[in-house]
Amino acid sequence: MSQRRSSSQAADALPEASRGPVRALVGGAGPLAAPLGSVRRRLRPLRLRRRMLLGAAQRHPVSRTWGFERGTPIDRVLIERFLAEHAADVRGTVLEIGDPDYTRRYGGERVTRSEVLHAVEGNPLATFVGDLEQGTNVPRSHYDCIILTETLPTMFDLHAAVRNVHDALAPGGVVLATMGGLCPVDREGRDSWGDYWRFTDRAAARLFATVFDPADVEVRAYGNVLLASAFLYGLAAEDMTPADFAADDEDFQITVAVRARKR
Repeated sequence: MSQRRSSSQAADALPEASRGPVRALVGGAGPLAAPLGSVRRRLRPLRLRRRMLLGAAQRHPVSRTWGFERGTPIDRVLIERFLAEHAADVRGTVLEIGDPDYTRRYGGERVTRSEVLHAVEGNPLATFVGDLEQGTNVPRSHYDCIILTETLPTMFDLHAAVRNVHDALAPGGVVLATMGGLCPVDREGRDSWGDYWRFTDRAAARLFATVFDPADVEVRAYGNVLLASAFLYGLAAEDMTPADFAADDEDFQITVAVRARKR
């Protein structure tokens, strides 16, 4: 499984050491109390951001794996914000793709049964092998919640995949899906899992409304121009500050998230 499709261990809140040089310098005893070397280390993320985002044209990204080697991918913070906002939906019998990390993290004791789908044999975390695009081996009217993070972009037949998601939900069940908007190509996954689509909030709304009742489809887009630029360059959440994540701009959609309920 590619890094992009896996549920990485991104923190719900950025650690103190990752909350940006400005906050670190103005807090506590202030910069004059810190050794010069410590101040310089704290300024490095700010200088890197300035060089990447405000300086001369940069033809090569800092990372081609969404910043994983630097820390937490920026889109992972946005994905997990969405899941945290809808944690109450993670309950009963829950399906997740690839591993059960988000089921455990956001469902807790509300989850009575956790199932994990994987497309091929060999994943020790999977409880069964199936094909969500074809519907092969996917039970019907079975799940109270399906967590579908960054999975639909790997499926060419989106309409079939959404129909199969709808059919797999029990009445009253909810799918929590996220899809990439402004994001790099998945170089690892495109030759194995596939990497076909990028989304806007309106495209996601129309896609899910072809199967779910439009009144039961909620769509939200996350991101802004600073985060989008940083994400494309491969910077990580640890290179940013909390203030960078504070506002969303619908013109720069990094992550498009859907909550859809089956009647």
